[in-house]
Amino acid sequence: MESLIVSGGNLEIEFARSYIEQHPCGFTIAVDSGMEFFYQQKVIPDYIVGDFDSVEPGILHYFQNIKQKQPVILQFQPEKDETDTELAIRTAIGKGSDKIHLLGATGSRMDHMLGNLHLLGAAMKQGVECRMVDRYNCIRMIDKGIILRQKEQYGNYVSLFPFTPQVKGLTLAGFKYPLENYTLECYHSLGVSNEIIAQEAQILFQDGVLVVVESRD
Repeated sequence: MESLIVSGGNLEIEFARSYIEQHPCGFTIAVDSGMEFFYQQKVIPDYIVGDFDSVEPGILHYFQNIKQKQPVILQFQPEKDETDTELAIRTAIGKGSDKIHLLGATGSRMDHMLGNLHLLGAAMKQGVECRMVDRYNCIRMIDKGIILRQKEQYGNYVSLFPFTPQVKGLTLAGFKYPLENYTLECYHSLGVSNEIIAQEAQILFQDGVLVVVESRD
């Protein structure tokens, strides 16, 4: 089952609507002020998760008292160990999601965005693919090789960043800048702005964790 999580970061409405139309999901979660998007679109999420410290009270009241299908509302204290987005990802995984689309997870708060980047790894460790997406970027974390198809790529560029100190045995095929059995290390920009030049491009490696960023201008 694929899930959609809308968090409370920057969210371009037209982009979000288009993305959701192209990636229909069977399960939806609004995270705190992310419920404003659902309210504006007159859509009822399956779950609402958060401490609700950043949403307009009237919108929360609307979902608490809606006469139609009631969303499940999970309210937490502001003083907690997890962010609202982490609680939403754990909820999605607990409900059987094997792929998560995370919108509204980037924006002006770099600390939140970096925290959300780590959450991609929390999902990965559970065997769940989680993509953090905005208009310009699609970000995921992988611990095994993948194939990227040129006709399906998110943008023109693919960048790779080691999330572990080393990613060993990295082989890139079908890219403008190929690699073979390379050890990619932290504190280096070698993996930035590659391009797919074949119908399919392979990212293979033996050990480590990679952050894969597909991006467009």
